[in-house]
Amino acid sequence: MPRDRLRTFVLCSAVLCGFHTTMTTAQVLDKQRLLDAQTFWDNRDWDWYKANIPFFECPDADVTTTYYYRWELVTKHLTYGSPDTGYTFTEFIDRPFWSGTYGAISCPAGHQLYEVRWLKEPRFARDYARYWFRTPGAEPRRYSTWLADAVWAVHQVHPDDAFILDLLPDLQRNYEAWEQSHFVPQAGLFWQTGHDDGMEININSRQTQDTVRGAPGYRPTLNSYLFADALAIARVARLAGDAATADAYAAKAAALKANVLEKLWDPKRQFFFHMFQRDEERHGHTVKAGTLTHQTGRFAGSPHGRELIGYVPWQFNLPGPGYESAWKFLMERDHFFADYGPTVTERHDPLFHISDRCCWWSGQSWPYATTQTLVALANLLNSDEQDVIGKADYFKLLQVYARTHQKHGRPYIAEAAHPDSGSWDGHDSYNHSEHYFHSAYCDLIISGLAGLRPRDDETIVVNPLAPDGWDWFALDDVPYRGRSLAIVWDRTGARYGRGAGLHVIADGTTIASSPRLGRLMVELPERADPAVRKRSGGDPDRTDNERVNFAVNNEGFYYPRATASFTAERTWVEKSIDGNSWYHVSPPNRWTTAGSPHETDWLEVDFGIERPIDTVRLYFLDDGEGAPIAPPARYELESWAGGEWVSIPGQRRLPEEPGGRRANITSFPTLRATKLRAVFTHRGAARTGLSEFEAWGDAGRPVEAAPPPPGNLAANAAGEGYPKASASWTSRYDRVEMANDGRIHFQPSPHNRWTSYESPNETDWLEIDFGEPQTVGRVDLYLYDDRGGVQAPRAYTIQFFDGSGWRDAARQQKQPAAPAGGRVNTVTFDPVEARKLRVVFTHDGRAGSGLTEIEIRRE
Repeated sequence: MPRDRLRTFVLCSAVLCGFHTTMTTAQVLDKQRLLDAQTFWDNRDWDWYKANIPFFECPDADVTTTYYYRWELVTKHLTYGSPDTGYTFTEFIDRPFWSGTYGAISCPAGHQLYEVRWLKEPRFARDYARYWFRTPGAEPRRYSTWLADAVWAVHQVHPDDAFILDLLPDLQRNYEAWEQSHFVPQAGLFWQTGHDDGMEININSRQTQDTVRGAPGYRPTLNSYLFADALAIARVARLAGDAATADAYAAKAAALKANVLEKLWDPKRQFFFHMFQRDEERHGHTVKAGTLTHQTGRFAGSPHGRELIGYVPWQFNLPGPGYESAWKFLMERDHFFADYGPTVTERHDPLFHISDRCCWWSGQSWPYATTQTLVALANLLNSDEQDVIGKADYFKLLQVYARTHQKHGRPYIAEAAHPDSGSWDGHDSYNHSEHYFHSAYCDLIISGLAGLRPRDDETIVVNPLAPDGWDWFALDDVPYRGRSLAIVWDRTGARYGRGAGLHVIADGTTIASSPRLGRLMVELPERADPAVRKRSGGDPDRTDNERVNFAVNNEGFYYPRATASFTAERTWVEKSIDGNSWYHVSPPNRWTTAGSPHETDWLEVDFGIERPIDTVRLYFLDDGEGAPIAPPARYELESWAGGEWVSIPGQRRLPEEPGGRRANITSFPTLRATKLRAVFTHRGAARTGLSEFEAWGDAGRPVEAAPPPPGNLAANAAGEGYPKASASWTSRYDRVEMANDGRIHFQPSPHNRWTSYESPNETDWLEIDFGEPQTVGRVDLYLYDDRGGVQAPRAYTIQFFDGSGWRDAARQQKQPAAPAGGRVNTVTFDPVEARKLRVVFTHDGRAGSGLTEIEIRRE
């Protein structure tokens, strides 16, 4: 490996995917000082933040703290899905069963892409954009969202014609699929249910037979999203030189706009509303098809019915002049404003309700909707001349939103808050919606408060919505169209030394200034570094090399496979290769050696085949002073060569000493390895733990998958013929065929398991019929445990069919001795020849037993 390349990998430690930025910067803010000023940090990878995020400060402590908290929140949800997909993002801290591949959910995808477009490494956003269209199991239309618009928003910040043009057919197919499933030509609008808008149990659904999902209606949400998507597709098509497609999608957008304005606007109540698609009856009252909220039905004639969805059209600049009167309700306590609001339904609506449990959109304060409303308000303040609402209102609502990001005095966000107390109780169930990524905030600071308004050209517009009374604020090191920008307001010039007034700085040079806090417009200078960055590109079948993490395994394949010398209870070695790195004690995302009797322990990753590795990243846990888990005193990296473990030559470390809650990077000349392991020397009485183990190298797409080892007599990936799985009881939620399909998933999502949940029996069995006699002597059980209705059994035993009846296998040796969920349980016994073998589970109390995979071998 050339010396200069080795140095690059060491110095770019902060960038998770192994790239480093080539944009030049001239620092306005002291980044380390701003990081040190915050006390909430879970992820303390200062190098990552310095290399990736724009830095910001202002006189309001809550606004500033929330800004940095939200960037840390991004790191909790950043997921390396697979070598072929790259990076994605989750919505929940776990991966619920209704999520798509790698835990992504389409509902917040638009918010997420708008947020992460401001990271300096564009691969994070580009990988995620491509994920929605090119990864099996992604569900781009499971919920309403604005994908094409968000992809274009990324392109505005990080222009890459080749990438976005490659996605054009995917964007069109996605739009056409929406048309086929949800467009009603007679209405000229798309229908959607409140639930699939991500807004269940709302004031419209509660007037139908299905109060959770609601009934089909023409909503300001999906119609505005697809208006924006059509415009985005038209822009991409025009970039491609396809005038016919561009004109067709521009026409679609124009028609949608006309119908939203004509049919969903109520001039009497001066607002946009949900329109019912069909008659809906509940409690003897009928809501008529084609009527807006509260025009018919039980509450006919009510002057209320307004929901925050009525502001969504402005999120995409749909209305134009003449509709601004809707904004007079936002800051009024009799309508939407609250100390921890806004409420999603106006206060005096007859169905207004604040719930102490999830998931009511009838009165709570939902960050998802607050984000939409603030984006919409910023658009209004940057476009139309009006006197209904002003930038002081924008900042007041932003302050409320920042203040809502609190729990027990620390930054926090969950699904929905009580609008009057700010409590998240009832809306942040354990290991689920804590630190919830269902909204945006940093984008509101960058494009709203600081006023950087992304455009399609090389003209920069800055129009801060910051308070006129502020004497200073600064936004620094913002990636924008290949430059590093800073926006600085300094009333006297004394704070930042750049002179008095408002300044826009590109690559260290001031390009525009004003003595007052107001709108600036200027052409961007030529790029200081015209070199084209290596990037992920758009084609998943491309063969040029990219940076790949070979250690990740979210597919449930046998390889890559993590094993360890010791694994503490309630921690999982598989968590070390799941693509997520965060450091909470609770909820956990960890493997640890807590309780290990050894002074040293190891974690091994077996790739199954040779991989070209040049960088390993270890994300050590650190639970604090005196805690049982701390970074090791030292560690060694070894590779398997010649039948033994040998130290990897030429290792370079950053940091030199092991550090917790950050990436510990070891780089070395490329070696071809089938297995790597890290050997940890524990720090005193403490023991070592990891959130993630990554092994990086260059590879072309698609990345060759390692085949499973031969000899598993139970394997049947196709689910047809033999070997055949059967069971005494199979939960209605599960499939017995998944017990031997070759996939291992200990987490709820993706769903891959057999369980006996809801079984009335004290014992249940799972049987494998080989179809013909086989000699067997070992069984590996990957026991599933959700800590609720399915738990590790109290006991289990292996039986074989001798032709006339079932007999226990002789001399069964089990490891571990007691059944353990979330890991492999191995049992060996005297080899027997049998056509059928089964495992008999004795359940633990009322909980069912289950497994995600069974493997059977000769020995």
